Amino acid sequence: MNRNKLLPWCIAGVLTMSGQLHAEEDKYLWLEEVEGAKPMEWVKAQNATSAAEIKAFKGFDTLVANSLAILNDKERIPYATHIGDKLYNFWKDDTHVRGIYRRTTMEEYAKADPKWETVLDVDALGKTEAVNWVFKGIDCQYPQNQRCFVSLSRGGADAVEVREFDLTTKDFVPAKDKPFFLKEAKSSLSWIDTDQAFVGTDFGDGQSMTDSGYPRVVKLWQRGTPLEQAKTIFSGDKTSVAVSGWVMFDDKTPLSLVTEAHTFYTATQYVYQDGKLIKLPLPQDAEIKGYFQGKLFIELKSDLATPAGKFSQGAVVYANVADLIAQKESFTEFVSPTPTASIAQLSFSKSAIFVNWLDNVKSKLVRYEQDEKGAWQSTPVPFEANGALTVMDMERDSDDFFVNYTSFLEPSTLYTVNAKALKPKKIKGMPQQFAADKFKTEQYFATSKDGTKVPYFVVMAKDLKLDGSNPTLLYGYGGFEVSLRPAYSATIGKNWLEQGGVYVLANIRGGGEYGPAWHQAALKQNRHKAYEDFEAIAEDLIARKITSSKHLGIQGGSNGGLLMGAAFTRRPDLYNAVVCQVPLLDMYRFNKLLAGASWMGEYGNPDIPEEWAYIKTYSPYHNLHKDTHYPKVFFTTSTRDDRVHPGHARKMVAKMKDMGIDVLYYENIEGGHAGAADNNQAAELNSMAFAYLLQQLK
Repeated sequence: MNRNKLLPWCIAGVLTMSGQLHAEEDKYLWLEEVEGAKPMEWVKAQNATSAAEIKAFKGFDTLVANSLAILNDKERIPYATHIGDKLYNFWKDDTHVRGIYRRTTMEEYAKADPKWETVLDVDALGKTEAVNWVFKGIDCQYPQNQRCFVSLSRGGADAVEVREFDLTTKDFVPAKDKPFFLKEAKSSLSWIDTDQAFVGTDFGDGQSMTDSGYPRVVKLWQRGTPLEQAKTIFSGDKTSVAVSGWVMFDDKTPLSLVTEAHTFYTATQYVYQDGKLIKLPLPQDAEIKGYFQGKLFIELKSDLATPAGKFSQGAVVYANVADLIAQKESFTEFVSPTPTASIAQLSFSKSAIFVNWLDNVKSKLVRYEQDEKGAWQSTPVPFEANGALTVMDMERDSDDFFVNYTSFLEPSTLYTVNAKALKPKKIKGMPQQFAADKFKTEQYFATSKDGTKVPYFVVMAKDLKLDGSNPTLLYGYGGFEVSLRPAYSATIGKNWLEQGGVYVLANIRGGGEYGPAWHQAALKQNRHKAYEDFEAIAEDLIARKITSSKHLGIQGGSNGGLLMGAAFTRRPDLYNAVVCQVPLLDMYRFNKLLAGASWMGEYGNPDIPEEWAYIKTYSPYHNLHKDTHYPKVFFTTSTRDDRVHPGHARKMVAKMKDMGIDVLYYENIEGGHAGAADNNQAAELNSMAFAYLLQQLK
């Protein structure tokens, strides 16, 4: 399955020096009752206190105005996706707060001011139904492209209600036509054809969901039949992360697959053919990347030895689907990484394959075509090499696609590209939204504790004085093979750089900047490597006199929120401001809260004493000390986050306050894991973070 679809009460425990687990009551467990009266009373009290302090910043209203102007700017690029012969875009602004799903033609789209046709108005739907709907995406049945599954969330949570929608009538399919419908749950619903779908959801039997809260059963659902009559075709293990059925296409030839994701990084793949499941002989830690000219392409996360040869970690290899079904491991290498270059994207057009390479965290796009002898010939697509490229809207039945180019100081530009001609043509471009000409970008390398060279980018004023006094914001993530690439942010430009700040992006281990090995270097018992990398960058910034501990702030969310918690508990002397967003913090209970069990492949299992022994060394909740001086941390989370439990941040703050540690906390009631449900909420929350940083660091 696509890993991007994934991110009970008990007694908490700690390990004695002998390694034996003993029970210790966690007196803050009551804060895990997400919408309980007592916890929500506590949340509202914290919100009021922290908001009053942060919003007292003299320039707060200006920060909010800047953010809203940027988020609602009607000149921003309306990124679009082809569905049939139309281009579709989801758009939010000051008029459409929750957003509209709209469409136009390619001819119109190329104009400076295209005419759009509204397909679905989420604001109007929410008003009619008295529900604060948040649009979570649309999946249309290919290749007919008429019927679609629309996912709607209450308040931005991951759990969604799925309804069938008709692009022709621009309305939900009426009851007389027997539409597919799923009530709110973390579901998997994928088209097989117009009248059949793979479905996985909470079937209400107490056995249909995994410990991670995702479907563990795949059923074949026929239009017009009740959900309870859907035919079970596969049941996975309850301890697996998730099970899903899905369909890939080689142009218009379908390949039906069923995936059991045992962990976040391992899975077993089956072809569903003629009513039977056929297990494919693929490495469990390989990731399916595409289906092209009858061949299945996979990316290797570890070295692979087969009768056909040996293949290195990070390589993309392929085999005929027919051979795989016949249990033949006849793989051929497509491309391999280098010591500095990894594969950021693999995209398939009708006639060619495109690899978006990341070389020392800088993008390079290359087309690959087979010659008459079957050898792959490569041709670079001419783009600047200093920024970040993203291939967009590449469809299997077309050779036309979009490429977005951006850098820290260059606003996004959207190009059309044809797979044959390879001549990028600018179609849309954002105007400059801050004084970018006053700043410059440098890439440096810090030396981590074990000698590893770790890259990072610095965006700073051209006339910056290297005297250690510059307010500096260091941003990091370092997990789940996620690469942080250069990107233009007008909000950072207006609300941080123009306020005298320096912005730093850290490419620490745990991410994907140098491929699977860079990620795996910080897994489980080696998690501390990511934190050592982050500390090395902070120390390098100080050594270069770009900043000093007094003026250095850090920021991260989700896994990056865990990074923040580890950073300030490991080295409280190194930072003077910490923005810790939707974080994991209680690493003893993370696997028991919401989707937490799915991340044990990243962090380990705290229920196993040997693994808790290393997790405990960095678990922020367990590494607070009453007599230690910490920077004043600003924690943010969301009540409607059903991925990372808000109890992490709540409990951490309550514990710190009881220790007499000064701390700030704000919990947005809506927003899900994104933290905000609309542009107004996003502007308010982002401005609070910048106001806090400016208060602490200037």
